[in-house]
Amino acid sequence: MIVGGGVVGCSIAYHLAQIGFSDVVLLERKQLTSGTTWHAAGLIGQLRATMNMTKLARYTRELYEGLEESTGQATGYRGSGSISIATTEGRFEELKRSASMAKVFELPVAVVSRDEIEAAYPLIRSDDVLGGISIPSDGYGNPVDITQALARGARNAGVVIREDTAVTNFRTDGRRITELDTTAGTILADVVVLSAGMWTRDLAATVGVNVPLQACEHYYVLFESVEGIHPGLPVLRDYDACTYFKYDAGKLLVGAFEPRSRPWAVDGIPEDFCFDEIAGSFEHMEPVLASAIERIPALERAGIQKFFCGPESFTPDVRYHLGRAPELDNCFVAAGLNSIGIQSAGGIGKVLSEWIRDGEPPVDLWEVDVRRNLPFQRNRRYLEERATETLGLLYATHWPFRQYESARGARRSPIHDRLVTQGACHGEAFGWERPNWYAPPGVPAQYEYSYARQNWFEYSAAEHRAAREQVALFDQSSFAKFRVEGNDAARILNGICANNVDVAPGRVIYTQWLNEKGGIEADLTVTRLTTDSFMIVTAAETEVRDFDWLKRHIPPDAHCIATNITSALAVISIMGPNARVLLESLTPDDLSHEAFGFARSREIELGYAFVRATRITYVGELGWELYIPTEFAAGVYDAIVEAGQSFGLVHAGYHALNSLRIEKGYRHWGHDITDEDTPLEAGLEFAVRMKKDDFLGRDALVRQRADGVKRRLVQFLLRDPEPMLYHNEPIWLGDAIVGYITSAAFGHTLGASVGLGYVNLAVAGGEIPPEGFEIEVAGVRFEALASLEPLYDPARSKILA
Repeated sequence: MIVGGGVVGCSIAYHLAQIGFSDVVLLERKQLTSGTTWHAAGLIGQLRATMNMTKLARYTRELYEGLEESTGQATGYRGSGSISIATTEGRFEELKRSASMAKVFELPVAVVSRDEIEAAYPLIRSDDVLGGISIPSDGYGNPVDITQALARGARNAGVVIREDTAVTNFRTDGRRITELDTTAGTILADVVVLSAGMWTRDLAATVGVNVPLQACEHYYVLFESVEGIHPGLPVLRDYDACTYFKYDAGKLLVGAFEPRSRPWAVDGIPEDFCFDEIAGSFEHMEPVLASAIERIPALERAGIQKFFCGPESFTPDVRYHLGRAPELDNCFVAAGLNSIGIQSAGGIGKVLSEWIRDGEPPVDLWEVDVRRNLPFQRNRRYLEERATETLGLLYATHWPFRQYESARGARRSPIHDRLVTQGACHGEAFGWERPNWYAPPGVPAQYEYSYARQNWFEYSAAEHRAAREQVALFDQSSFAKFRVEGNDAARILNGICANNVDVAPGRVIYTQWLNEKGGIEADLTVTRLTTDSFMIVTAAETEVRDFDWLKRHIPPDAHCIATNITSALAVISIMGPNARVLLESLTPDDLSHEAFGFARSREIELGYAFVRATRITYVGELGWELYIPTEFAAGVYDAIVEAGQSFGLVHAGYHALNSLRIEKGYRHWGHDITDEDTPLEAGLEFAVRMKKDDFLGRDALVRQRADGVKRRLVQFLLRDPEPMLYHNEPIWLGDAIVGYITSAAFGHTLGASVGLGYVNLAVAGGEIPPEGFEIEVAGVRFEALASLEPLYDPARSKILA
């Protein structure tokens, strides 16, 4: 059962039918395309920030190219190509890095000069243009015709499409939607897909499903009698002016993604909304139009045929929502398309239909997975404030480490204000305010963005060195924390975890959760607290996803209960060579290596509290993570800071944490390891206990070990200290691209940028030579040293001190 008849819903219906589903029903409250699809601009771009998103966009373009022939319904598709221009150095750097990244994705993208841009788009004023990129295979289509073609293809394959049929109620048995009450009667449901566009948030909320999105005003203007336009013009994007230009049936359409948008219908979409426009504000759009006229002078002599404002839905992180909802077993979501629904619909239909069929996503889709959303993000005030920013982020420069400016302060650790007084520059991650770096006295704790070394670079370097040479304090309260207890807890967890967690109380086990293909679903630690209780610590980003995975793998009849205790415990990490002596000055407990070995955990006295001290590290140094009941956190922090003055204690942020872990080669889930990567490929076989014969994913690892891995995660160190690596840079060996960088940072101890990336062993000749690799940055290749072992402290002598 699909709820919603826009381009996305019709694509899902089409693809379900294509892979053999014979009982598919699509319900549309009014008429197909009547929500937002009908007024979309119809741009079909392909280059995205990651490989899988680019693959989905390419599939969409390929689908639309052949859709008219296969269905007999015209789509208006035109492969016009596209040109994106840059008028600032930062933007040009971004575009050149994108062109390099596209080589990994096998998408032809050319860096073009001002003269080449003028030749391809003669209407442009280009005196301030530095250059740009051209994608010849991009294009556009007619959104209504594309949707009708998908609907016709679906009907031809047996899909039932019911228009003028609104869902009025969902009936559930607690875990599944069983029936839908509609204006045409009650319908039984086996699987339900919520694809109702900007209505999805409130519709999903009626059944307890969290889909945070907010409708915003979205503008374009149609100019008529524009001199020099013709059907062969490529789509032109002027990101720095927040505009795009598209030929449209003899007219020129000028669309906008203004920096500050106007949320619409915060309290809900009008029930009778259908093929409607909204009033909008010409004054709001006027600055963008002025910039468009400057870019295309012919517009000044043209007439405005249509000033249009219609709603589009936007999400808090400008990524759409896709996948199975964690709240119900048979409810899927495909919504919040952030004005890229037409160019995303084909790929969404393909992967979601396969997800429904197979019970798991066909590729890594974490960046758009609906399970990334936190419950608070459905708060209407939060959504309204964040939506003012997110629309404009589509065309804003995607600076490294760029921070959200709106809806800040949602989640704060108990020591947040104390860290502010220490000079913390907080970033926002998953609602948490987290200290990314610390400004020294007299320096504003503010970002100055660049693709080169940013203003905080040297301050973070000092924090990095403090962790390596003295001692550093990190606030990691945003860790997600789960308590699992019961007579069956050890047995259940040992079946989920690749490592053996049936150990003595006080032991800490680093492990992964795997899927049936051996892919890594989660990367975490499990601490055995008592015989029948455990604490799981995982990333803040994956709190909802990991808790959902855990709960789904606890049988209903098991004596095992999982509780999310994230908010109950603050976490202060003390890391560095002086960590032991600092903490020993504050506690009567014995913290010697002999008494408190690595990967051990127990309660100790500290300040006026008892805290759980866990000897573990994500920075590659001696240290402890302190798990503190939130009401005691400020007092414990004060005691540590006061004593720390004698031991060279330095506050350190997440940028230093990242550079430290990259040097040590520690993996980050979502970048270096995903549900497509196995522990054998990622160099994590040491965390797998193959002697266990009953953990999820074991059979896949047995087969892969027998067949041999086809790629390996490798650590790279640039020989040149100047280039900055971030992620997705191509890895070259000779004349072949053998992989790409999955995550990177500047290694302040190693003296240059360090990156992790998978290397295709077949293309590389079956070996990983230490020499001969190059990493491409914005079109320039730089020599890199390669290693399968950590380049920093491979013997772990620092950790085991």
